[in-house]
Amino acid sequence: MLAKQLQYVLTGIIFAILWSSASIATKWGLKVSQPFVLAIVRFCLAGGLMLFISHVILKHRLPSGSEWKQLLAYGILNIGVYLGLYVLAMQHVSAGLGSLFPATSPVFVSVISALFYRQKMTVSILLSLSLCLIGIVIAAYPLLLKSYASPFGLFLLLLSMLSYSLGSIYFSTKNWQNLNILTINGWQTILGGLLLAPFMIFYYDHSLNIYNATFWSTVSWLAFVVSIGAVQIWLYLIKQDAVKASFWLFLCPIFGFLIAWLLANEPIDAYTCVGVVFVIIGLSLVLKRRK
Repeated sequence: MLAKQLQYVLTGIIFAILWSSASIATKWGLKVSQPFVLAIVRFCLAGGLMLFISHVILKHRLPSGSEWKQLLAYGILNIGVYLGLYVLAMQHVSAGLGSLFPATSPVFVSVISALFYRQKMTVSILLSLSLCLIGIVIAAYPLLLKSYASPFGLFLLLLSMLSYSLGSIYFSTKNWQNLNILTINGWQTILGGLLLAPFMIFYYDHSLNIYNATFWSTVSWLAFVVSIGAVQIWLYLIKQDAVKASFWLFLCPIFGFLIAWLLANEPIDAYTCVGVVFVIIGLSLVLKRRK
């Protein structure tokens, strides 16, 4: 029993570290490539591998009929718009802030869900949203002063989180029949990535892309370790206990700022700590309400 609990805890910590590492890996990748080039290559590698495993190795069926429309809509929200805006935002914000915003996703999902289902907006939802936004502003304040972030970058991150939240709600409200989750993830990654292809072609500048070890190592990390590995671990945690799994999101902003401090020399000060605490409290209110 103790060994199983230890395994669960270690798995949760590994998830939080891997999920948080996406922002610093993106920052490194942007040093040698344009945003959409980095994103498209990542999506092709991740989506291609997932579809190969799903259809060739595991012999899962292909989507059919209206499932293709659902996959396209989900891919646009969850990949094309969300990660497209995210990779653009990472040109203008610190890696720490890049890991702070995704941790707030349950709060945005709760707010949008209340509006989507025309439910009454409860005090706890409004309070949690306010605390998270206040925490983000506090954490971002010194970074704005030191040019580690810009208002435009924060705005893009906010839009990306709204798209991700809409995608989560869309996914949960649709009937996916018996379509395998690996199939869904693979196709939505490929279809969402296709949305960004015209932008990549239009803005492509060969002189801004260096296909060296830094590029391929960061793309591989984002594609295989984050898009596939971290997501599969997350699905495992949800399967064990959906409520407990959500609490591992608390560690993501903490690990995100620590990784950015260790690997990119980004500052951590009292503002950072207070801001993260506000976000964690806001997140805990939403998760407590869900429980």
